[in-house]
Amino acid sequence: MTVSPAIGRVGAAWRAARSVTPAGHLDAAGCNVPSDRVLDAVTGQLRRERELGGYRAAPDLTGARASLAALVDAEPGDVAFLESGTEAMAALLGGWRLGPGSRVGCTRAEYGSTFMLLRRLAARRGWRLIELPLDGAGRLDPDGLRARLRSGLDLVVLSHVGSHHGVVQPAAEAGALCRAAGVPFALDVCQSLGHVEVRGAGASAYVGTSRKWLAGPRGVGFLIVPGLTDTMDTPAPTLAGHIWNDPSGPWGEPAGSWGEPGRSGSDPSESWAESGKSWNSPMEPWGESPESWDGPAVGEASRPVPGAARFETSEAAVAARAGLGVAVREHHELGPPAVHAHLAELGRTARGLLDGAGGWRVAEPLDEPSALVTLSPPPDDTAARAAARATEASLLVGVVPVARAPLHLREPVLRVSPPPGTPVETFEALARALATH
Repeated sequence: MTVSPAIGRVGAAWRAARSVTPAGHLDAAGCNVPSDRVLDAVTGQLRRERELGGYRAAPDLTGARASLAALVDAEPGDVAFLESGTEAMAALLGGWRLGPGSRVGCTRAEYGSTFMLLRRLAARRGWRLIELPLDGAGRLDPDGLRARLRSGLDLVVLSHVGSHHGVVQPAAEAGALCRAAGVPFALDVCQSLGHVEVRGAGASAYVGTSRKWLAGPRGVGFLIVPGLTDTMDTPAPTLAGHIWNDPSGPWGEPAGSWGEPGRSGSDPSESWAESGKSWNSPMEPWGESPESWDGPAVGEASRPVPGAARFETSEAAVAARAGLGVAVREHHELGPPAVHAHLAELGRTARGLLDGAGGWRVAEPLDEPSALVTLSPPPDDTAARAAARATEASLLVGVVPVARAPLHLREPVLRVSPPPGTPVETFEALARALATH
């Protein structure tokens, strides 16, 4: 394989920043390898907390916020730290004040946890989930999104790169269509930030995580909300993120209501099921009768603070947040465009070497510009058995269960996600492991 000098430099620099890496590591999409500087930042912060006291040693995270915000053309005040991408998505969607009858668009390739959350919110609040169509490669169809926007949507939720499928969604085009229609756009960048270009998406909110392509510590997620409005708040107020309006009279007043669900009629071609019967069946996600929900009380006792700080949890693993700040600065030092190009080349190399090995087939187009590679098994093999053989060969890969995308996956798939600097010999060793079954 011929590697361009710039791409080779990125891989070498990324590897040089780590005195230790797991052998055969091909699971950056699961949990990447932090650098020595990130490790030092985490342990250094913990040491200061022990020596000075936890609150007295609180780090200044302004630089971390600025570095993250710069990756999506946002401002530091738009960034809130949480404990994971899942927690960040729950904080964002769980407190978003969309009334009954609101129409929320997502694809059938949406991440399982987010889809589960949307199902619950739709049932409790009377929202209607509207399918956004995909093409044959599993990519969002912009014309289909345009048609759904014309029919009326109140929010669009999209995973930029899926956990189970390495296709890069057209986030910039989707964002432009949503902005033109005046519809907020929430973009999940857990598998894309640090991996592919995210700037230009123009999303109202970005949901991300530390441990994957940014190679920060576990236990940190974040929200970036450049499109914050008064309808966006946390599901529950906190003293760190909210201000008392009037704490003196909290008793005896009946809770307000958002009223009865409405807008029950719709075009059945826009939904995945005309009449969902079972909460437990992911194949019937629409049309369920909403449960009762009181919504925000009339005359609320508190109001959110300005900016994204309303979403942030104050009691957390602060040392891990400091480590993430270092990881993002390192990403900027390497040069995001060069990192993206390097990872895209690794993905193309992996697909070329692995497609057809032992009958395994790559799910994405072979030239897809991502390093998240998924493979479907032949009839006489499984993802779990292949992962076990990979382990025997000192290789670390992922197995993605159907629950990650219950409307898109038919069976578990093998996921290969090389971090920067992965040598071609690692892919060749995996191809041999796939072929021996």
